[in-house]
Formats: sequence, C-alpha cells, structure tokens
Amino acid sequence: MMLWEFLLLLPLLAGSSAQDCIEILGSLKQIDASNGQVFGVNSAGNIYTLYGDSWVQVPGSLKHVTVGPAGVWGVNNNNNIYKLVGGSWQQVTGLLKQIDAGGDMFVAGVNMHDGIYCLAHSATVSVNSDSALPWVNIGGSLKYYSCGLWGCWGVNSADNIYFRFDVTPDSCAGSRWEYVPGKLSMIEVGTEGSVYGVNSAGQIYRRDGITKSNPIGTTWTQVASFICKCKHVSYDLGRLWLITDQDKIMKCRI
Repeated sequence: MMLWEFLLLLPLLAGSSAQDCIEILGSLKQIDASNGQVFGVNSAGNIYTLYGDSWVQVPGSLKHVTVGPAGVWGVNNNNNIYKLVGGSWQQVTGLLKQIDAGGDMFVAGVNMHDGIYCLAHSATVSVNSDSALPWVNIGGSLKYYSCGLWGCWGVNSADNIYFRFDVTPDSCAGSRWEYVPGKLSMIEVGTEGSVYGVNSAGQIYRRDGITKSNPIGTTWTQVASFICKCKHVSYDLGRLWLITDQDKIMKCRI
C-alpha cells in the first residue's frame, strides 16, 4: 500500500483512539511539544522548531531538546546542558543525557549513569554561565524522566515505570516513588498532566484516569496502534507527535 493510500484510511481505522493522522515533512530522532511550541533534533544533531507548517533550523547542535514552562533546554553529545536565552544557547553547569522542562517551572533529567536530578524554579529563572547551579540529586536510577502538572514519571533500564509524588516548583525532588505496572522504554508527561509512552516494540500507550487527587492514574490504553513502529512521543494541545523508527514525523489528533 502506498503512503498516501494508508493516510486516507487512517480516519476509518482510528476509531476513538486517534483521528486524522498525517506525516509531517522532515526527519527527527526526538521531539518535544508544550504550550503550542514544538522542538526536535535529527540524527545529525541539528535543532528545529515548528513555525506554522514549516521547520525552521535553530543554530547549535543537541542530542535531546525540551520545551516547557521552564523554557527551552537541551543536552549535546557530551552531555553538556544548555538553555535557550534570547535566541542563543547558554551553557550551564551540570551533565545530563536527557532533560525535561515540562514541570511547573522547574527542570529535571538523568545523567549518563542514570542518576536523577532536578533544578528548582528559583534556579531556572536565574540561570547564568558564571555560577554552579544547585542541581538536586533524587534517589533512584532512571534512563528517562519527565514531569508535568501533578508529578513526574520515569522508566529505568529494565523499562519499569515509576511515579514521583509531591513534586513542586520549589521542592522538585518530591517525596517518594511508586512502581506503576507496565513496561515502557520512554515516557513523556504533557504540561497539562497527560502521560504517553512507547514500549520496546514501538507501541504507544496513554495513562488513563489521571486526576489531581489520583495523579498516578488507573490503566494503560494502547493508542494509534496501526500507525507505525515508534520510538518517541510527545503530546500537546490535543496533538500527539510521534517519531517512527525511520525518523519520520507523525502528527495525530487525539
């Protein structure tokens, strides 16, 4: 089946899980969306942001980029950390392999040893390259960590899933972990609290039942199962952004 034929069938196949999925021109290995902004990086480390329907290259080279209430941050191949300030990347102290700015005005991520760190709100707004940032070490070991409205989620090297309770802008370390049944290789939390992830088979899952009083939710539901074998997902403003195992970009209306 040709791609255009497949795309015509998507609304019929989607049912209630995903309506209206399209392939976006371009090639990315990682993507992040928040508050109407979309950023991504390709396999060469080039950075892009979406303006209307077109990708615009941002100067610099990163392996992972994130956008959220705390701004736009990224890490390069040497695990150096950068924040986008006034249109230029400003290096800050610390080393991370993955970073997330989706929390309530704070930043979090993991380093090359799967150590978990966060930077409280007060430190993110006063970033400068001349002083060491007060990164807070959170007990545990994760390969991917993402935060949102009601807490933080992470997955470890065995693809086990964990939730961090009582995370706040000024106390970003939270209080305790809770294991969540399931297996995911990466996980992303939307700014408004939605949680999506991808497992080792490239299948996409959404966490249902999440509320302020029950931030851990209730069940995992597979979504967009027919679209592709995916490796990265991000959600924002009713749009699910997917990166396939071939670095193709898909946008689905959920």
